[in-house]
Amino acid sequence: MKKLVLMFVAIVAVSFASCGNKAADAEKATADSIRIADSIAAVEAAAAEAAAAVDTTVVDSASIVVA
Repeated sequence: MKKLVLMFVAIVAVSFASCGNKAADAEKATADSIRIADSIAAVEAAAAEAAAAVDTTVVDSASIVVA
């Protein structure tokens, strides 16, 4: 009987250890999602900047051909 109680206590201890600190995991997930969103915004801004540079080059070269 002592072995069964000891085994039960060991299982409960492992269960509590595996479920620990959900709040820290949630904070880390939030920080990661903010970091990823910032990275995506930076890439989109760079792509828009590059598209604007390409557009002005096309307009400039078209005006040179016409003139």
